[in-house]
Amino acid sequence: MTPLPRLLLVEDHPELSLWIGRALRQAGCDVVFAIDGKEGELRLREGGFDLVVLDLTLPKRPGMALLRELRTRGDATPVLILTARADVADRVEGLRAGADDYLPKPFDLAEFEARVQALLRRPKDLRQDLRTIGGLSFDARQSAFYRDGAPMPLPKKEAALLRLLFERPGRAVSKEFLYEQVLDGASSIDNVEVIVHRLRKRLEACGVRISTLRGLGYMLERAA
Repeated sequence: MTPLPRLLLVEDHPELSLWIGRALRQAGCDVVFAIDGKEGELRLREGGFDLVVLDLTLPKRPGMALLRELRTRGDATPVLILTARADVADRVEGLRAGADDYLPKPFDLAEFEARVQALLRRPKDLRQDLRTIGGLSFDARQSAFYRDGAPMPLPKKEAALLRLLFERPGRAVSKEFLYEQVLDGASSIDNVEVIVHRLRKRLEACGVRISTLRGLGYMLERAA
């Protein structure tokens, strides 16, 4: 027997939460509820979801913070944002933070169900292969980078170095390791700094940065 898709609904409005949950269950989904940001955080850390439906305006912890932490951990679970914030700037911020879709309130239930089904149809292996930090995404299957969803072509060495950092979000990667993997001893180790400098300029518009940790190496993280 095929298991039901498992969804996490993080919504603090009781009536809306029950209404959405009922519709999802009728559509054949197993729904887990979280009524505030703290509970949503705990559920997200447990993992095992096929889709997260996330409100942004939550008590105890904002939804945007939950989304950013999820992506920083390298979790590619699809996220559909529901929010009363309909401004373009808010939508862009949500998408840059790693949301897969955005639906402003109030919304039509049929449209909501269609968007949920579209995200659930995305193959799981593709979900795992696509990772996002800020406005920067990396498709491991295609070995391609994207900025805010648009292709971001990079020179070979810059792409190789960025991939190594992307595969280790929030962790320091030594300069020596990057030198061995990217330059293969073909030039001076100081050229690692040159490549990092070029990447930093390219990443300014992505909401991410390469930090230098003295004595440890470099780390890719969201920009403050």
